[in-house]
Amino acid sequence: MIIAPSLLAADFGHFAKETARVQKTDAEWLHLDIMDGHFVPNLSFGPQVVKAVRSLSRQFFDVHLMCSQPEILLEPFVRAGADQLIVHVELGEAVLPLLWKIRSLGRRVGLAINPPTEIRRVAPYLDKIDHLLVMTVNPGFGGQDFIHEALPKVQQARDWRGEKGLAFSIGVDGGVGFDTVGECAQAGADVFVSGSALFAAPSLKRAVTRMRRLAHEHDPALADLKISTPAS
Repeated sequence: MIIAPSLLAADFGHFAKETARVQKTDAEWLHLDIMDGHFVPNLSFGPQVVKAVRSLSRQFFDVHLMCSQPEILLEPFVRAGADQLIVHVELGEAVLPLLWKIRSLGRRVGLAINPPTEIRRVAPYLDKIDHLLVMTVNPGFGGQDFIHEALPKVQQARDWRGEKGLAFSIGVDGGVGFDTVGECAQAGADVFVSGSALFAAPSLKRAVTRMRRLAHEHDPALADLKISTPAS
């Protein structure tokens, strides 16, 4: 099981302090949402910010590229310290070359799918990825309500993983909080990206522990799950 606080929900005026808060928890990943103002209607931050945060953190950096032209960003984010790069299946014919490029850069390969997109779109790529990220909100802004209708995608991905004997991790991102993490775990998720629920808590450390406990209660097998995440 992986808990991944999302830096998008942090106080942008105090990135160093917020990164230090994450460091004091047992969260395995730090999730970094990169928005280009085109693929999604918002902007977040670029490689230089990630590089600055990298110097402050030992966490695995999970970099989610919500961008129309991620091919021009892969190498800059690798140099900045990304451990995993996630691109979107909605990019169509560009997806396969992007996956191969990420692999060639020596990073974990991630693929994301948005709520309106049919899960069958990811099927051709499942043997080529390390991580599938199921969006449980429409990407672009933090603090949105969880879309329960996305959970069957998690279930289908879990079933395909078992049927095909694959080992990709399955993440959920968007509206994941203390009231939704359990059903995500039940559906088959093993990576839980959470922003507002964790960073708004008085104690981020206790919030991460609570989220882990709630996920485990709904799927005890998560305690034994091992996900390979090589260090930077």
